[in-house]
Amino acid sequence: MIPTSSVIDCEQVRREGYALLRGAIPADWLDELRGAFEAGVKPFDQWPVPRGPDWRHSMLDLDPRIQAVCRLPALLQVVGALIGSRYFLAQVEGREPLPGGGQQGLHRDLSAQRPGDTVNAIAFFDDFGADNGATRLIPGSHRPAPGETRVEPHAEQRAQFLSGCAGDIFVFDADLLHAGSLNRSGARRRSILIGYFDSQLYAEHLQTAQLRSVRMDTSERFSF
Repeated sequence: MIPTSSVIDCEQVRREGYALLRGAIPADWLDELRGAFEAGVKPFDQWPVPRGPDWRHSMLDLDPRIQAVCRLPALLQVVGALIGSRYFLAQVEGREPLPGGGQQGLHRDLSAQRPGDTVNAIAFFDDFGADNGATRLIPGSHRPAPGETRVEPHAEQRAQFLSGCAGDIFVFDADLLHAGSLNRSGARRRSILIGYFDSQLYAEHLQTAQLRSVRMDTSERFSF
C-alpha cells in the first residue's frame, strides 16, 4: 500500500496505480460533508441513468465544501502523477452501499483514449473496512497485457481490502482492478466518487455530462 506523507512518491504511485491518503480531509469538514450528502440523496430510479438499487446516491456536485474536497492539494498531486498531463475535474457524486448491498465483481472503469487518462478518487465520510462495503483492489493491475479483457477467476485471491477512517481518500487509475464489497454490518459508509480526465477528453466529456448528472462547471484546468 502506498504510504501517506507530506511528500508523494510519484513513481511508486504510478507503479502501484493508486494511493490511500490518510486523513486528507480536515476533520472539522466532515459533519458538513455528511450533511451535504444527506441533502442530495435521490432515489436510484430518479437519475437520468438509473443507479444500482442496493446503493444510496447523492447529487451534490454544486456544494462548495464538496468542491473543496475535490481540490485538496494532496489529492490533486496524486491525480497529476497518475494522469501525467493537464486535466480537469469531470464529475462527483455521493455513494453509499445499503445494508446487504454494494457487492461488485472486480472490474476496470477503463481509460478513454490512452492508459492513464482517467483517474478516480473515493473520499470517505465514514470509517470503512471489510464489514461495511470497503473497496478491494489488486495493486499494480492497471496495465493489463494487450488484448487482456477478461478478469481471471483467480484474481479475487489476490485482492486486498482497504480499511481506514473518515477523512481518508483512495485515488486510483481507472484501469486498476477494484470493486465495492458487501455491506455485511449495515454500518454507514458514505463517500463521494470523483472523476478526473485528461484535458484532451473535454469534448467527449461534454457529450455525456447530462446523462451523468453533471451540473458543475468543469472548465477549470489543473497542471501536472
